[in-house]
Amino acid sequence: MIDELDRKIIRAMNENARRSFRDIAREVQTSVTAVIAKVKKLEAQGVISGYIPLVNPEYFGLDLMAIIALRISKGKLLETQQRISQDRRVTAVYDITGEWDSLVVGRFKGRDDLNDFIKSILALPNVDRTVTHLVLNVMKEEKRIEV
Repeated sequence: MIDELDRKIIRAMNENARRSFRDIAREVQTSVTAVIAKVKKLEAQGVISGYIPLVNPEYFGLDLMAIIALRISKGKLLETQQRISQDRRVTAVYDITGEWDSLVVGRFKGRDDLNDFIKSILALPNVDRTVTHLVLNVMKEEKRIEV
């Protein structure tokens, strides 16, 4: 169960997770020891699962983003999703309801890279069909959770 101090600490860390515990303690008006204990507890519970830099994919030449819908047959959904998720270009794999079985989000170096990826997916034994959507503009892409 998350309490109000947990929420305040997470909000402060959402702004900048590299801030010192002392700075966070000052902002949330508690002791440094309390902040350290809360953060360690949240990490142990899996509430906080890591710290990563938020980087600009275009800096690394990943200029093309695509969302690919998949139809997967023969009850091999999870096995196929796990295999696809191993590809370095894949940023998300979702098991969904509706007409399609799965959505894959990926970042690519260009059309040739995307073409190679789509063909590798279609070569998988249980992938029946794909539909690829190119992302023209990203209006919002938030990794943090508002608490």
